[in-house]
Formats: sequence, C-alpha cells, structure tokens
Amino acid sequence: MTNVGLHRKEAVPGKISPSDILTGQDFHSSGSPNSTRLRYFAPPADLRLHIGCIYLVTTDTDHATGMMRADFPQLRFMLSGSGHYIFANTLTYATPMVCMLGPTMGATRFLLDGPLQMLGVALLPLGWIALTGRDASDHIDRLYDMTASADGAAYKEILGRLKAMNEPEKAVTLLWDYLRANMAAVRPAIRAFVAAVDDWLASETSPQVRDLRDATGLSERQVARLTNRLYGAPPQYLARKYRALRFAAQIARDGQDRNGLCYDSFYDQSHSIREIKQFLGRTPGQIRKLPMATQMPDGPVQEATLPPFCA
Repeated sequence: MTNVGLHRKEAVPGKISPSDILTGQDFHSSGSPNSTRLRYFAPPADLRLHIGCIYLVTTDTDHATGMMRADFPQLRFMLSGSGHYIFANTLTYATPMVCMLGPTMGATRFLLDGPLQMLGVALLPLGWIALTGRDASDHIDRLYDMTASADGAAYKEILGRLKAMNEPEKAVTLLWDYLRANMAAVRPAIRAFVAAVDDWLASETSPQVRDLRDATGLSERQVARLTNRLYGAPPQYLARKYRALRFAAQIARDGQDRNGLCYDSFYDQSHSIREIKQFLGRTPGQIRKLPMATQMPDGPVQEATLPPFCA
C-alpha cells in the first residue's frame, strides 16, 4: 500500500488517515509484471486538503486488467489508450478522454487497451465540492465525460496541452495550476465538518455515529445530509467502508493475522471477509498475494450510455 499524501496537514501517530487508504490503485497487467508503472505526485501545500495526489499510470501492453478499491472521486485524463470500467452496480462504461468517476461504494474493475498513459487526480471531499459544487451522493458509482459538460471546452483544452508535454513533472505542474484556478472557495463550516469526519473515521476501528454528532454539534439528519453531499454516503455506510479499508491496509502493510484483528472490528471472520470483498473486490487472504490476477468478465462487455454531468 503506497502512501500518496495526507488529507490532513500531518499524520497522527498510530492512525491511518482516510486519504492514506482511499487514493491508491491496484493494477495487474496481462503482460509482463513490470509492464505497468504507477507514479505518484504529492499535492502542494495549498491543495493538500483538496487533493490526495496526482498519479501517472503507464502500461506498455496491449491489454491490462485491474481492480480499484472503493475510493474518493477521480478526475482522469487519458493521454493515450482506452478502456472500460465495470462498477459494483454492474454498470459498464467506456472511458472518455477526460472522465470523472464519482465516489465509489464498492470495488470497481477496469479493462485497459494500451499502450496507455493516464494522468489521474484523487479528489478529496473538499476538492470535490470546490471543483464541482455538486452533491456527491448523486454521482456514486458513475462515470462522466467531462468534455461534454458545461466546462467541456476547458477540459478539451487542458487535455491537449497535457498530451503535448513530454515531461511528467511539467504536466503535473500544469494540472495543479488548472485545478487551483478552477476550484471555488469552500465555506469554513464545511471545512470544519470534513476535518471532524476525517478525525472520526480515523479515531477507532468501528466509529460510532453518536460520536460524530457529539463532535460536530449537529443533529443526525444534518450529519447525514452533509456526509452524503461531501462523501457520497451516510455516516453509517462511511464507517463500514473505512473499517474494511483500514483493516485491509493493516493486512497489506503489516501482514498482521486477520483473525486477531477481525474480532475487534467485525462480528466474526466471515463478516470481515464479506465486508472486505465488497469494498476491495478481494478477500483478506488474497490481499497478501501480490501481484494478483483480476477476474475478467464473462462474455462481451455491455456498455452503458454515459450520463450527463449535471446537478
């Protein structure tokens, strides 16, 4: 598990921040194990609360497959190559050249046709609301063509400029500048709420909603409305999602015995396996095995029509 930058200003000893585990991708290439490369770029200081990272994916093979864990929204620029996403809700989309993935609530498979180069941006909750201004719960497990959005011309222009650059560092600098220029200011109350949610998610193995209500001073209804808007799900579901991802991160990072961990976080071992499989697409035992082949879908890919990116 790669640490790709913290949501908060500094790490808390003994805790795993939400952005530590929700901005990574796991790739398995159908060719050589070394044919797919993943490079991360940490955000500048003024964007660390908005962006988890920028990442550059390069694969030299004609075809690659992989699995993404449940994640924050992702803005992706296809510099070359193409592919498909298969969401947990079974919807399958061909990826547009500039795509926005809403927050995902289950493991998502992808099929890549290369050679491929892709620049991706992991949008944290503040980044999502600053860039889109939209309710995240209306966009879960969906994919959108940003060149067909109201800002489509700007996205096409920035894609063309990124494609013309040969040095990744310059492309990433251009993308930071673009994001900075197009993000609206976020109200202090929203920033404080996101900080409280992140602290709540990192506070214990099974966060309790009443603790989040106490920390924010908001009613249960207000808390649910804001977590839906910013994270795409109510607090109870966020707690489940983060619990499974944190447990998986501990296994991948430390190789700890899952039996010793699961009873502190889950009802029993079978419960832990079901939850982790839902949010990561693999079992605890499979997480230990790297690289890991991703199961290909049976039969031809059935594409869904891309929805418009609208409020």
